[in-house]
Amino acid sequence: MIKTVVIIATVLICIFGVIGVPRSVDQLKANIGRNIHLGLDLRGGSHLVLQVQVQDAAKTQADQTIEALREDTRSRNIIVGGYDRNDPQTLEATDSIQINVHGVDQARSQEFRNLVAEKYPEWNLTPVNATDYRLNMKPTSLIELKRNTVEQSVETIKKRVDALGLVEPTVQPYGDLVSRSEILVELPGEDDPQHVKGVIGATAQLKIVSVMKEGPWKTKEEALSAKGGILPLDSEVLEYVSSVNGGGWYLVKRSPVITGQDMRNARMSTDSDHPGRWETNFSLSQDGARRFERFTQANIGNQLAVVLDNQIRSVATIESAISDQGRINGLASQEEASDLALVLRTGALPAGIKYEHERTIGPSLGVDSIREGIYSGLAGLAAVIVIMLIYYKRSGINAVLALLLNTIILIAALAYFGATLTLPGIAGIILTVGMAVDSNVLIFERIREELRAGKTIPAAVDAGFGKAWWTIVDTHVTTIVSCLFLFLFGTGPVRGFAVTLVIGLCANVFTAVWVSRVIFDWELSGRRQVTALSI
Repeated sequence: MIKTVVIIATVLICIFGVIGVPRSVDQLKANIGRNIHLGLDLRGGSHLVLQVQVQDAAKTQADQTIEALREDTRSRNIIVGGYDRNDPQTLEATDSIQINVHGVDQARSQEFRNLVAEKYPEWNLTPVNATDYRLNMKPTSLIELKRNTVEQSVETIKKRVDALGLVEPTVQPYGDLVSRSEILVELPGEDDPQHVKGVIGATAQLKIVSVMKEGPWKTKEEALSAKGGILPLDSEVLEYVSSVNGGGWYLVKRSPVITGQDMRNARMSTDSDHPGRWETNFSLSQDGARRFERFTQANIGNQLAVVLDNQIRSVATIESAISDQGRINGLASQEEASDLALVLRTGALPAGIKYEHERTIGPSLGVDSIREGIYSGLAGLAAVIVIMLIYYKRSGINAVLALLLNTIILIAALAYFGATLTLPGIAGIILTVGMAVDSNVLIFERIREELRAGKTIPAAVDAGFGKAWWTIVDTHVTTIVSCLFLFLFGTGPVRGFAVTLVIGLCANVFTAVWVSRVIFDWELSGRRQVTALSI
């Protein structure tokens, strides 16, 4: 009696998990659509493979190291002529990142070497001559930088995609993190992939830098010519695009006063100085606010520039000390201001990204996949039912009931766990049907052997289930271990197949051993003595 109640309760719970309590056919369809999450290949959407440009992170790390070294040497009264670094442009050139230190006071050279060894252990210091040195990042530090850059990019992209309200997106590392530095992004049901690509790809590398007193110039060539073709150390020429005053090219410090990592919050608003235009206001962290206030207090009357993705967005004259608030104006639309606030809130990408591969799957193709998958599953299920009924007669009904319950439990588990059903997942369901039948075949053949050996029907049934149990456990555990490796090392669709198959296997143990045994016990426990078993 208790076993029967457990089975009935399980069926009701599973049905509720899939369809809820619908009051109409439309609500039934809506509940199924809400509870069963379809993957990219079934629902349609975008499949992107991004490559993280980790050389950007290496250059940022070098710039921060230069700024920290400048502060440390100044505080210890170690005279240094200047700093600069090389500019690796490709992923493969990341390992060549190098900082050059010029004009170190020879009398304090040992103190300088001790400073680098103590506070910058991730760099190798090599003397070039008596006063010049070069710093190269250690291989272990480079590997850690690459891994951290990709992992931080994954988390940042996840936050951005989640903030857009996309359902069941997939954002995960793709391939080897160190050598390839790639990320897989799948967006089921996304009907505007270009907008999402714009939000994902916006590096939002924000920095506020000091503007040098020369300039602006109309062209970059004019700026370079004014400096004789050679820029001062720790400087660069950036373009200021402005529809208000025409913009121009400015010479700015390369080392930032604050960066996007100092952001605490950001929001869009209307531009108070130019009605009808939009801007993004931001606030700084406590540490960033202290550094910004110290800088602005010491540079009243000078200019600073807000730089976003290597393009100047705003140039302003410092009139007084500024603490923890700022704004980026001159934005073209409300959507641009909103997207910029979003990427600043979720954090700047530590490096730029490049789209390696893109594939868009239309909803119609997903519908076709669902229809063909359902047809395949129903055809296989029908063939199994017919064969089981013909070969095992009335006992085949027992197997069919267990098989149907197995499928119900599997689909309900996907709904309760919030798992995503993909085309490989449908293949896993079909494979589960085959393995469920295999378990019933093992049990039925054992029962047949015991009957041929002369045992009574109850004894044969008991022995059949007992002897088949460990064989079923062995086959299921072996398959689950294989699925574990598929889940650990596979990508999204392969993982979906593994998850679906594991759930189906666990449900199969319950239905083939527990439910099937209860049906046999119910048939054998009747008042009429059973003299023959239809098997």
